[in-house]
Amino acid sequence: MKNSEIRKTINELQELYTAQELLKAQISEREQAIKEEMEAREVEVIDLGNVIVRFTSILSNRFDTSNFKKLHKDLYNLFVKQVYSKRFSIA
Repeated sequence: MKNSEIRKTINELQELYTAQELLKAQISEREQAIKEEMEAREVEVIDLGNVIVRFTSILSNRFDTSNFKKLHKDLYNLFVKQVYSKRFSIA
């Protein structure tokens, strides 16, 4: 691939990134509108026939890594694992 082709592809990518952000914002707005309506109706499920919308509360347990690290640093260090990865960026 020539540099000119890479530039063209990068320009296309940047346009797609912009479109993606706009779509994410639109999706978020519409989701928020539905959530607000469901809260106003005080319901967790709306059955529309061909689609069911759920906005439910979920209780989950999460491991507090930062607090564990403070209280048990030696034990934490025994289980730390380095991971190799690559990062792609355009600046």
